[in-house]
Amino acid sequence: MTEAALYVVATPIGNLADMVPRAIEVLQTVDVIAAEDTRHSSRLLSHFDINTPLLAYHDHSDDRRTRMLLERLQAGQSVALISDAGTPLISDPGYRLVQDVRQAGIRVVPIPGACALIAALSASGLPSDRFTFEGFLPAKSGQRSNRLHTLQAEPRTMIFYEAPHRIEASLADMAQAFGEDRPAVLAREVTKTFETIVGGSLAELVAFVSADSNQRRGEMVVLVEGAQRDSSALDAEAERVMTILLGDLSVKQASALAAEITGVKKKLLYQWALQQD
Repeated sequence: MTEAALYVVATPIGNLADMVPRAIEVLQTVDVIAAEDTRHSSRLLSHFDINTPLLAYHDHSDDRRTRMLLERLQAGQSVALISDAGTPLISDPGYRLVQDVRQAGIRVVPIPGACALIAALSASGLPSDRFTFEGFLPAKSGQRSNRLHTLQAEPRTMIFYEAPHRIEASLADMAQAFGEDRPAVLAREVTKTFETIVGGSLAELVAFVSADSNQRRGEMVVLVEGAQRDSSALDAEAERVMTILLGDLSVKQASALAAEITGVKKKLLYQWALQQD
């Protein structure tokens, strides 16, 4: 039997072979599975010979359904939470349940697996050391443009989910907000039969999608390279250190010591100090 807890279980985003053995074992042995769409999940469970009872839990479930699951857990039952595809809570419902379960002092156990944004990022060739997931953009053009303009200076790789009927308009809005030359990648139908991962400038991606209606079908992940920072600018911490040191040391001495403290190049620190006069 599975230990009494809430298990947050990732399921495949397309290729059923991506279902991890631990996820199958958990889904076979918990007392109940809370699924975003029980009809959709029934096909997945049938494929893996999982006969555990299913009940619906999604973003529009009322507090009674959340309380019911919480009561089951408090009674010592085990519950698995799954979404239609991928890792639950990543642009999917469920965080309210996890929040309530944790506040009740009940264990929450993640069962890792497929996640579209991570899969797309790993194959994109864009900087992956720092990134931000922005989920779905607003459906209305004006609101979408406003959101994108707030991200113009974002230095991290930006990752978006998008619906196929909006992909062309969204890419055009991104090109307008970030510049047509900004590097980007469209990852479509990741892990599925018609998987397509294509990179280029935003202008090139707009043209690519516009020229082929097949590229406006399926599940979409858009990744956009972050804004390039001014290489001559210092961050706030480096400026603070330099300001303190310049109170007692020469520009040369302060730059050398600040370089050791902050890791910033001495030449850049020296030039910044000269600009302060």
